[in-house]
Order: sequence, then structure tokens, then C-alpha cells
Amino acid sequence: MDLIGSDLACVRGQREIFAGLGFRVAGGEALLLVGPNGAGKSSLLRLIAGLVRPAAGTLVLDGGDPELSVPEQAHYLGHQDALKPSLTVTENLAFWIDYLGGDRGALEAALDAVALEDIADLPAGYLSAGQRRRLSIARLVAVARPVWLLDEPTSALDVASQARLAGLMQAHLAGGGILLAATHGPLGLDTARELRLGGMA
Repeated sequence: MDLIGSDLACVRGQREIFAGLGFRVAGGEALLLVGPNGAGKSSLLRLIAGLVRPAAGTLVLDGGDPELSVPEQAHYLGHQDALKPSLTVTENLAFWIDYLGGDRGALEAALDAVALEDIADLPAGYLSAGQRRRLSIARLVAVARPVWLLDEPTSALDVASQARLAGLMQAHLAGGGILLAATHGPLGLDTARELRLGGMA
């Protein structure tokens, strides 16, 4: 399986963020998006996730499900943790499992993977920023999708949670998954390649 972007261009607010961008990421590989603020790292992830329309170029998941679009085969973890504060930890994750077409049988294991099982009945409105981030990460574990798109995934995570996330990312790659991450710091993925986006947009 390969995620292939060819001659991609992104325009937002009538400003060109990037153009002529190409990359290829194979199953089992991680690609780190690096560069200064405004270079287009988040925009590229959002484009792949289907949240931003490309101004030019093509994006294909070679070897993926031909009946599904690339966004339908990808998980996107952005800056905002999409949680309903009045719902419990369990209810929030159950909502996302249902929405993403997963199996609720994976819920308990996903909470355990991010060490939230002890507060499963707590409303999300009471969670710390790090706990909210971990609950968002649980979506990646609960519903299997081949492509992970992570925007500053370690934001608000303590050292132990960062190590836990690194283990989850490594397991995803070991299973043949594809990972793209925008980051300003290390993620614990020693074999990851880098795609540098330059300039201010």
C-alpha cells in the first residue's frame, strides 16, 4: 500500500500555501512534515483528510480499498479534540466508533491503550488537556484505518503519555499502516523520513 501525492497545490484565503508538492509513503513508513510555522504542514494534513480541497494535483492510496476515498481510509488528529463535554469518556469514544463504522467491542481495549480506563465514567468536561488528547488518540486505536494523519500529536501530553503514543504509532507501522505527522519535536520514530515544507505562507 502506498499513499501518493503528485503535484499538489493548496490555496487558502486566496493565498497559495504550497504548490508542486509530491510525496510517496509506503505501508509501514512514517513521514514527518517539518518546517516553519505557516509552511503548510497542517494544510497538507487537512488536504489529505478531505477537509481542504486541493487546488491542483492528485492524491491516491494505491493498494487501498477502491470503493473508499482516501479520507475514508484515514484518521485525522488535529489541534482540536472533538469531544462533547457532557458525555463521559466512554460515551464520547462510543460515539466516534459508531460514527466511523467501528466495533464497540474495541472500546475497552482502546481506553486501556491510552490509560483512561479508570476514568471511563467521567464527563469529558472534567478532563485535563492531556486526558482529552489521550481520548482523541483512543479513536485511532478503536477503529482500524490504514492512514494516520497527526498534527502535533504530542501536544499537552506528559512524558509517559508521549511514550505510550510512540508505542501505538510503532504498532500501527508494524502492522503495515501509513503515518504522516506534523511536528516540531521528536516522536520516537527513529526510522521516519522527513518532508520539509519551506517558506512562510
